Order: sequence, then C-alpha cells, then structure tokens
Amino acid sequence: MRKISIKLRIIIALAAFVIPYATFAGNEQRAGSAGASELLVNPWAGSTGWADANMATVRGLEAIYSNVAGIAFTKRTELIFARSSWLTGSGLNFNSFGLTQKVGESGVLALWGVTLDAGDIDVRTVESPEGGIGKFNPKYTNIAIAYSKEFSNSIYGGMAVKIVTGGISDLSTSSVAIDAGIQYVTGVGKDKAGNRRMDNLRFGISMKNVGPTMMYKGDGLSFRGTVPSGVSMTLEQRSAEFELPSLIKIGFSLHFNLTPKVDTIAKKVKSDNKLVVAGTFTSNSFTRDQYHLGLEYNWREIVFARCGYVYEKDVFKSADRATAFTGPTAGVSVQLPMNKEKGSTVSIDYSYRDTNPFSGIHSIGVKVTL
Repeated sequence: MRKISIKLRIIIALAAFVIPYATFAGNEQRAGSAGASELLVNPWAGSTGWADANMATVRGLEAIYSNVAGIAFTKRTELIFARSSWLTGSGLNFNSFGLTQKVGESGVLALWGVTLDAGDIDVRTVESPEGGIGKFNPKYTNIAIAYSKEFSNSIYGGMAVKIVTGGISDLSTSSVAIDAGIQYVTGVGKDKAGNRRMDNLRFGISMKNVGPTMMYKGDGLSFRGTVPSGVSMTLEQRSAEFELPSLIKIGFSLHFNLTPKVDTIAKKVKSDNKLVVAGTFTSNSFTRDQYHLGLEYNWREIVFARCGYVYEKDVFKSADRATAFTGPTAGVSVQLPMNKEKGSTVSIDYSYRDTNPFSGIHSIGVKVTL
C-alpha cells in the first residue's frame, strides 16, 4: 500500500503542474511571441536519430533534455560530448557537454551545459551597410543541474533547474527555467525464465521550460538623439518582455526481443536482436503541436540503428510549413566495451535531421560510461 500511495502522490503532483500549462498548448495565434527558442534544440546525437520519440524510455545523460526522469537509470558515471551542425550552411553550431553521477542507492545528479557558436558576424549600420567596421559574436549558454530518483521499481522522477543566458557584447538577457518529468515502467507480461517482470511497455510525461519572462538589457538599446529643445543626449529604449517556450511531452515505448534466449543460470531472457517502437506527443505553448514516431534496432548492445519522423500541421506543404524541419530523421551508434567486469563502455553516436531550406542537421557525440 505504501508503494501505491507514493506513486499516486507523484502522479497527482506532476498533473497539478502539467494541466494548467496544457490549457494553453498549441495556440498558433501566440506563435512568435515567445523567445529563447534555443531551449527547443535537442543537441544529443542519440535521441535525435529517432525523432526524439523516446522520451518514455530515454536513459542516462541524454534524458536531461527530453525527460529528466531518465537520468535515474545511470548506474555509476556517464559523460557525453556532442556537436551539432545546425541547419548546415547557416554557420551555426551547438556544443554540448554533461555528466551524470549516481549518489546514494537510488539518486542521480547531473550537470549539463550547451553553448551556441554562431561565428563572427559583420557589424552593419545605416551609414555602413557593407560592414567593414567590426564584428560581433552572438552568445547563448544554457547550464542545467538536475536530480532524479528511483521511487520504486516502476516509478522514476526528476527535476532540472536551468540558467539561460544570451546576447551580444552590449546586450544581454538571462532567466531561470524548470523541467520536471516522470517515467513509468509497467512491468507488463512475463518472461520465459521464472516468471520475472517484463519492462516491455513504458510511459513518460515531462514538462519543460517553465519560468519567468525574459527581457534584454544593455547599452545596445541606447542611442544619441536630439530632443525638441535642440539638446543632444543619450536616449534609452526598453525591450519588451517575452515568455519561455514552455511545452509538455507525453510518450510511450514498446520493446521486443526478436530472438529471445533463456539464460537458465541467471534466470532471465537475453536477446541478440531487439526492437523498440516509441511515440511522443509534444504540446507546444507557442507553436504547432508535434507527433514523434521512432524505431530503434539493437544488435548485441553494440550497434544501434534508428529512424523516425516528426509530424506537425502542414509539414507536407512547403508553402504552409511553419518550420525548416521536413520530418525524417535517422541515426546510428556503435558501442564498445572498455571493461566488461565494470560494464564500462564508449559509444560514438551520429544523427541526421532533414530540413528545407539548408542541408539538414548533423549531430555527432561521444558517450563514456564508467
């Protein structure tokens, strides 16, 4: 009864946060009124390979983006570095680094940072439209600290606090955002080795980017002007406030052992070939809602092949599409053992997301599990 009570309290608490924000989701009339759209960028090469559809089953450090509850599955320590060539041809690159560390019996701490590298851009003014008077470099940094916990063998929950900053040399903004999420492992079914629990069906829900409004400040909003009396002075403009792009994700995953083998000694089922089908619905507050569908094939925990698709309204119509993404995604990972006794591995991940215009998004990452 105690475990059931804990599960109910967690679900009710998350629902109390989620329902008010879900009321405003998917309102196209609010499109363009939010800022900090960098918070919608998934920099990881693993989860983006199957369209970010795996929020119900994502585990380890990559979970800090789509569903922070998934970091609770970290066994010891995990580190990831990833780089994304964003809208290839635009000159934008995202660099991301993070680590997770298990603390205690059931808790996990995570630290994550992502920065935008936009390169040097020519300063152009009315007097010098061709540039040649200097350069500027836009900066964006997102730093997050998260904690996730295994509440039972079925319920995993977590929360992340993010510090969001951005701007140029004479203009900047900052704010704080909160993410929260839950993963539920149903334990549906029995295996062929002693009626053990099965984790074939999983569900997840997460809420992202909830926080106060942001506003730009700095000398970049001031200019020299002349008042009606003829006196020249410095005038300062005020930036309008803008909201964070809050959203809610709800998803599921279904796992299949394609070639099950019974290990009579360990009393569990092993498989050299596994398939995962996952789906996620994203309810956006300021843009169109999205439907994510993805597949992952796993061969001996060494090779992972992924594909996916992200659908939203008018995605097939180039004239009416509200995003550069056309939908298809694909990815692959190769994971090699470093220490079989400790379970240490190193993995190289790659993903591609199709876009029009530009030449897609290429992401590559290195993951080390200690």
